[in-house]
Amino acid sequence: MTNNIAEALKSAYNAITEFQTKQQLSQQSRLIAVSKTKPASSVAAAYQAGQRAFGENYVQELVSKATELQQLADIEWHFIGPIQSNKTKDIAQYADWVHSIERLKIAERLAAQRPADKAPLRVLLQINISAEESKSGIKPDELLPLAAAVAKLPQLQLKGLMAIPQPGNSAEAFEQMQKLSLQLQQHYPDAKELSMGMSDDWQQALRFGSTMIRLGTAIFGARETHSDDR
Repeated sequence: MTNNIAEALKSAYNAITEFQTKQQLSQQSRLIAVSKTKPASSVAAAYQAGQRAFGENYVQELVSKATELQQLADIEWHFIGPIQSNKTKDIAQYADWVHSIERLKIAERLAAQRPADKAPLRVLLQINISAEESKSGIKPDELLPLAAAVAKLPQLQLKGLMAIPQPGNSAEAFEQMQKLSLQLQQHYPDAKELSMGMSDDWQQALRFGSTMIRLGTAIFGARETHSDDR
């Protein structure tokens, strides 16, 4: 398993570098290895291969893996799933980044529950860019009011945006997200992160300015079925 994950990571990084060079892309982009449904041992194998940023969709898995791997001091946990109010305390305790802020109430709870001895929690606002009823996220015209409120909260740092476009419509959606990102940066220059792009569309995402691409099966293999604990 360890060798397979290491090889998958190497292949993914090589593909990203090759694409960026070919497309003459200048922005710095990070790979978030999404390890949902995979055991802590798989995360440890990726860590041993040099990966540091890991994404989790489920709070129970975040807590379990972060606790089991707490000796890995420089590991970075990104929570990328929808958030219920009764889950914010654990996220505030164990996550380093949250990609899925869509309600001020959730942001306020995270700010209040972030331990004082930890660095501020870095957060991204999730945009429902394809206007899908089944997807989380705010409407584009709700961005600046929510950003203004979140930016004022202690123990949080507004760092940018996240989106999961509808399959087959990613190019147009990514272009819209790039414009929203630039709009946000006019008001909050430090909010430069743009989390978008997964296994099927990361090339398009990079072309439109993504700074974080989220890869799961490409690194860890097919996922197990999972009960939703969100």
